Amino acid sequence: MVIKDELIDELLKGYKNPEDLLGEEGILKELTRRLVERALEGELTTHLGFEKNDRSHKTKNNYRNGHSQKSLKSDFGPLDLKVPRDRESDFEPKIVAKGQTRFTGFDDKIISMYARGLSTREIQGHLEEIYQVEVSPTLISNVTNAVMGEVKEWQNRSLDEVYPIVYFDALRGKVRDDGQIKNKAVYLALGVNMEGHKELLGLWIAENEGAKFWLGVLTELSNRGLKDIFIACVDGLKGFPEAVEAVFPQTKVQLCIVHMVRNSLKYVSYKDRKAVAADLKDIYRAVTEDEASLNLAAFAEKWDTKYPTISQSWQRNWEAIIPFFAYPEDIRKVIYTTNAIESLNSSLRKISKTRGVFPSDESLIKLFYLALKNISKKWTMPIRNWKAALNRFVIEYQDRLEAI
Repeated sequence: MVIKDELIDELLKGYKNPEDLLGEEGILKELTRRLVERALEGELTTHLGFEKNDRSHKTKNNYRNGHSQKSLKSDFGPLDLKVPRDRESDFEPKIVAKGQTRFTGFDDKIISMYARGLSTREIQGHLEEIYQVEVSPTLISNVTNAVMGEVKEWQNRSLDEVYPIVYFDALRGKVRDDGQIKNKAVYLALGVNMEGHKELLGLWIAENEGAKFWLGVLTELSNRGLKDIFIACVDGLKGFPEAVEAVFPQTKVQLCIVHMVRNSLKYVSYKDRKAVAADLKDIYRAVTEDEASLNLAAFAEKWDTKYPTISQSWQRNWEAIIPFFAYPEDIRKVIYTTNAIESLNSSLRKISKTRGVFPSDESLIKLFYLALKNISKKWTMPIRNWKAALNRFVIEYQDRLEAI
């Protein structure tokens, strides 16, 4: 639809500042009101079957019967409308439905603020300050709770048959449960598909991690259509290899190098972080397992007097790290250079830490889901080095790809 410049010029007569256009009494609000009212009149005309002031309708029982007043919450503040009525009261407007109290897009504002971690009180204050609209905590809760149907649909959607890499990780959140505050974990499965794009496969809440829990997660992924994972990256291995073998027997379980480095640097003072990180890089970027073992020994000799827990951690988890060295360089780069799971976790922690205690598991999942919708909008490009890695995957796992 093209709007003529002459009409725009007429509307902007007398325009002096942004308030004249966007303010409480601005042009956009008045234009919206008039357009909606005109559309309502048009809908009633369609419903009745004749135009206003058309005298040929005398034989019909139903006709126009004045207007009722309706106030909608909107981006412009309260939007007061005159809604036309019919005598038989069976007119059902579409643009502003009966019982509707918020203008199209207003709920999206609430959901957007909730997804960014704002509390109910903060959302109330923001809407009142910016839009001069008062909303109740119940309204905010109802709007955000309506998302749970979408969450369930998303959690049960079909998956691709193959994800070359899947990162499994967990974040903690405090949830009120049976009158007690419990520290629960939200588990994430972040897949990298054949095009190299990140895709969150699901969210799960549990108090304790173990083989039974992971078996349930992996079985659910399998039931949703996932047939093969080439590499499963995890931050801890409690119960995981057994669960993976039961559902995806050919999958390699790899302790996430990014997590190992991050956990190692937690023990290091700021002035040593750069040097320690460089020496850790010599370990995981070694060409062979033997070279990596020698570099770990050199690291221990250099840093054990100050940070003995670092080399001990790598030695303790060495069997879970060394599968990494069996991969070609192109695949290794994808595993240890991507910050996919770390950047995701950082964003979620930032959003959730201000919320304190969640009233239920559902509210925690709801916030994470909405936050992830915002975060995933940025996942428009394949992860780094993907083309080279994909070529290697096709060579390494050709028989498994052909089988699917």
